[in-house]
Amino acid sequence: MENIPFILSGCVIGIIIFQTAVTAPAVFTVLSGQDASLFLRKIFPLFFLLIAFLSAVNAMIVIYSDQVELIPMPVASMILALLACALIPMTNRSRDNGDESRFKLLHRISVSLTLVILGCNVAFAIL
Repeated sequence: MENIPFILSGCVIGIIIFQTAVTAPAVFTVLSGQDASLFLRKIFPLFFLLIAFLSAVNAMIVIYSDQVELIPMPVASMILALLACALIPMTNRSRDNGDESRFKLLHRISVSLTLVILGCNVAFAIL
């Protein structure tokens, strides 16, 4: 039971790396602009919700197994994933309205949140 949180954290790391290094780049080489947009608008909310779910389960297991010192990492990962998911409709609206500066800002925030989530989970796996 004590290794499950590290496995879950490793899953989050793998999901983030696969999504950013494989899925997203492949979409732009295989699908047209409109189709790529539709696909990404469907997959990214699921991506962040999956990370939030795995992080929540991870937090519950850490709490249950009384590993108090590890609680901040999965909780931060869960909150940041939910925040990134909440930004998606605003980001999409900015793109749809042609507000490129706002789209770029929101996209940069989303990427930054993803990197922080990745960092939290790497740090968790190392501890």
